[in-house]
Amino acid sequence: MDTKNIERKDGKVSFQVVIDAETFEAAVNKAYLRSKKSITVPGFRRGKAPRMVIEGMYGKDVFYEDAVDSMALEAYQTALAETGDRTVGDPAITDYHVAEDKTLTIAFEAALYPEVTLGEYKGLEAYCESKEVTEDALADEVEKIRKRNARIITVDRPAQDGDTLIIDFDGYQGGVAFEGGKAENQSLTLGSGMFVPGFEEQLVGAQAGDEREVNVTFPEDYAPELAGKDAVFKVAVHEVQETQLPELDDEFAKDVSEFDTLEEYKASIRQELETKKKEEAEGKFRSALLQKAVENMTADIPNVMFDRRVNDVIEDYSRNCAKQGYSLEQYFQMLGISEQAFRGYIRPKAESDVRTELLLEAVAEAEQFEIAPEDVQKEYETAAERYDMDVEKLKEGVPEDVITRDLKLQRAAELIYESGIATDTPPESAEQTDEAGAAEEAATETTEQEQAAE
Repeated sequence: MDTKNIERKDGKVSFQVVIDAETFEAAVNKAYLRSKKSITVPGFRRGKAPRMVIEGMYGKDVFYEDAVDSMALEAYQTALAETGDRTVGDPAITDYHVAEDKTLTIAFEAALYPEVTLGEYKGLEAYCESKEVTEDALADEVEKIRKRNARIITVDRPAQDGDTLIIDFDGYQGGVAFEGGKAENQSLTLGSGMFVPGFEEQLVGAQAGDEREVNVTFPEDYAPELAGKDAVFKVAVHEVQETQLPELDDEFAKDVSEFDTLEEYKASIRQELETKKKEEAEGKFRSALLQKAVENMTADIPNVMFDRRVNDVIEDYSRNCAKQGYSLEQYFQMLGISEQAFRGYIRPKAESDVRTELLLEAVAEAEQFEIAPEDVQKEYETAAERYDMDVEKLKEGVPEDVITRDLKLQRAAELIYESGIATDTPPESAEQTDEAGAAEEAATETTEQEQAAE
């Protein structure tokens, strides 16, 4: 094979590979042998027609396309080894030509792996939120715990805001019951805003055994068949329930925790909040540093890299769904979205991941990180323990160069983090704050989706 006419332009590389006549002839004959069983020629039993007869009927180039397809990958990889180019995505065969001497020329085009020009990535400044837990935050958390441990009791009195009613209701428009307007033993907390505006307010003062008519107007943004229309609900009240919050005292602490006093319990809650807030603040700080480093770099990234990352994520979801016994399509139905919408949802995170990986690769190369064999072995052992696998089996499935690359990217990220400078000055605008946390938020959202799949 011979590679010629190499051209690199607009983020793409194109070249031609010339294959000698003998090699091409062998590929054409193999294509004939693969295809002849499906070709019917008058006067011959199916699959027995000689190659020259088939070529005489359909043209001498009848097997060329199959032959080219069978040789293309090897030809492309051989050419890349000669040119030293790194490409992304699948190559395109833009043309092929068979000369009079039966040599084959295949023209390829592929997207080049982007060249990254690093900007500043060490000593970057980013806002780091306060890790302090305020008294208000502590009080809010204690109140949440208090509400989770509340008692629900049935009371014999008129309903008040905050009470929970057990009701039946039937909805009517113009005296005719409408679809979806009926329910039995429905739980409704007054003031929750869960029902149509005006519905809950008209049940304040109701008692068990009461029957009421509730008049409402559906909002304009409601379901099309009801939007903006008036309706009457006939409501039967079965129970009025009151939520009783426990007293915040030592007995409460003993009931819900391992502590003997409320103060000890609050101190434990504060510590948990501080740990969580510290992790969140550091996560946002690190994301902001990475984003700044990404913004400082220059790289012309081909869309195929983003597309491929989205496809990888989709395949991961598909495998997770299969493990749980349902299809990816069923998963989309559970989420209530189409695959196209889901792809749009995950694409920003996919693009962010690609940019970040390119940054970290470039940093690792610039810093000339070297990974010791013992570090690779330790990573294998850690991963094997995490996934409850034999180390040697893991090595068979995960090549050493993959582990080495991951460790280099980790070191590059740690370099950016450790050299970063935390400031207590928030970004100038909410938009900047949102951008600084975009990667972190996207990662969190995707993780939540993965947990849902699990």
